[in-house]
Amino acid sequence: MSVPLRQIRARYSADTITVYQAYSPQIAEPAVAAGRFVAPFKRERMTWIKPSFLWMMYRCGWATKEGQERVLAVDLRREGFEWALERACLSHYDPEVHADRTAWSRQLKTSPVRVQWDPERSLRLAALPYRSLQVGLSGPAVAGYVDDWVVAIRDVTADVRQIRDLVRAGDDRAAVARLPVEQVYPLPRADRRRHLCHPLAQ
Repeated sequence: MSVPLRQIRARYSADTITVYQAYSPQIAEPAVAAGRFVAPFKRERMTWIKPSFLWMMYRCGWATKEGQERVLAVDLRREGFEWALERACLSHYDPEVHADRTAWSRQLKTSPVRVQWDPERSLRLAALPYRSLQVGLSGPAVAGYVDDWVVAIRDVTADVRQIRDLVRAGDDRAAVARLPVEQVYPLPRADRRRHLCHPLAQ
């Protein structure tokens, strides 16, 4: 079965969805200890959350890039995640979605949330022919994320390193067995969120 070009895939339960972020130990350790994001995490900056584990691995280089040495799995309330999607604007102009560039620019300036679609990644981090969602939070969306939506924060760096070592050893089967199971995320009120899954020109 072919995968749609844009499709949200994530690990989720009836109440929460898991997203990933990578930070330095200086930010990650206090967050894990507190169970929420605390200083030196900066609320003033846009923070990007990613439901795809393998896209996060591509972004952080299996937790080897400077400032991204710790990978966090963040469980957040689904209603918060969906609040963000409801208010999201695509980070790029898409003539199939926006009336014109002016309309897109106006929406981009007023929206507290941005979404962008990047090629999903394979176990070996090669680009796949379909996209993975990233969600950028700013302003009230960051406040909601930090203060209300986060249920738990787990440091999964040890798991990341174990999977990375299995990949490097050529044991793909064992590596895949340790990946988080991600399923298609059901979007309620889909008619109001067509901009999220509208076909995107390659």
